[in-house]
Amino acid sequence: MFMGNKLRSSLLVLFALMMAHNTGWAAESVTSDTGTTSWMLTSTALVLLMVPGLAMFYGGLVRTKNVLGTMMHSFAAMVIIGVIWPAVGYALSFGPNILGGLVGWNSDYFMLQGIDNAIMDSHIPEYVFAMFQGKFAIITPALIAGAFAERVNFKGYLLFIALWSIVVYTPICHWVWAADGFLFNLGAAGAIDFAGGTVVHISSGVTALVAALYLGARRGYPRNVMHPNNLVMTLMGAGLLWVGWFGFNAGSAISSDLATARALTVTQMAAAAGAFTWMMVELVHYGKATSLGVASGILAGLVAITPAAGVVPPFGAFALGAIAALICYMAITLKNKLGYDDSLDAFGVHGVGGIVGALFLTFFIRPSWMAEAAEAAGGSWTVWQQLGVQATAVGVTVVFAAVVSLVLLVIVEKTVGLRIGESDEMSGLDHSMHGEQGYGLINPN
Repeated sequence: MFMGNKLRSSLLVLFALMMAHNTGWAAESVTSDTGTTSWMLTSTALVLLMVPGLAMFYGGLVRTKNVLGTMMHSFAAMVIIGVIWPAVGYALSFGPNILGGLVGWNSDYFMLQGIDNAIMDSHIPEYVFAMFQGKFAIITPALIAGAFAERVNFKGYLLFIALWSIVVYTPICHWVWAADGFLFNLGAAGAIDFAGGTVVHISSGVTALVAALYLGARRGYPRNVMHPNNLVMTLMGAGLLWVGWFGFNAGSAISSDLATARALTVTQMAAAAGAFTWMMVELVHYGKATSLGVASGILAGLVAITPAAGVVPPFGAFALGAIAALICYMAITLKNKLGYDDSLDAFGVHGVGGIVGALFLTFFIRPSWMAEAAEAAGGSWTVWQQLGVQATAVGVTVVFAAVVSLVLLVIVEKTVGLRIGESDEMSGLDHSMHGEQGYGLINPN
């Protein structure tokens, strides 16, 4: 009996070891935390919710004949980038440096084949982190579509965002967020981009401006007034974006603790401050506060706080939201005077707001963060030194996104075509690109 028990015990130990090997369980491995994992799963869903929110926001702003075509741009990004990201996007963004640090690569990340048992140091399955980051990769090219709304070929758009996500988004993502990215390691504590001021908003906003200038204005702009078809939908879209942004920013803490609470709090405050400021400016300027103005102010505040959500206290959130609203308002006013057709103000809100947030956050960083940066620098670290790091990150992002995006625009235009013909544009995207009508109206104009 003793020998039988001993043998049985040995077999059980052997079985346990085999299971540990097959499932990735080991005594020394990092274990997952259910609370943090639950929050990150929720955040991932919230960020994905932003994409249909963006579809509604943009869809309500275009003319009736283009509502479905415009909303399809957002949903198509979910599809196209939803395939590219797990295939190669995650590996290019978060793998170790290759090509001199231009991008990363890890063969284990190809099709996510090597992370089946991986638990990260943040105590979440790596699958969750990969999918969370994938939602950022989806919404970024979808933002660009607002600049050339109502005049882009759908096939050309699909090819453009596919190429752009690989050769523009993944390098910038790697530089800013990967452990060996050069902007991540610039200065005492790296370029501050908590949730995507440079990676998401500046890259997409600058690309949007380049695309709008390259493709030219919509036919009839600005001579003809082009009224939004459904501002109710736009307001609902803005509301969904506000809700989803809590996952966007607070989820970027990759934790469920004080840092998460801070990020969530300043996100709420900056959005409210941005909307309040825009509303007050319109009341003074026009005597009326518009629903579109409130929605734009919400977005301006949210964009500006995105890079700063991990480092600024509540007062800084109020200040950034207000400053961003003022500067974005002026940028859109200037656009109207200059006459270029950034149809839905993708650059005016996301590009300008992202730049404002990335630079101005420097003046509102909490003292404890600066103290840690000074310690890392081996003595002192000033606001002006950090501002230099931030300006470098902004400058690199602007130049890289602008130049590479222009090259991609030319390639797509010369191959499958990007700007639609006059007859297709006059009949509308819904009919010419998709053979449908958004509202079933006899006259879609």
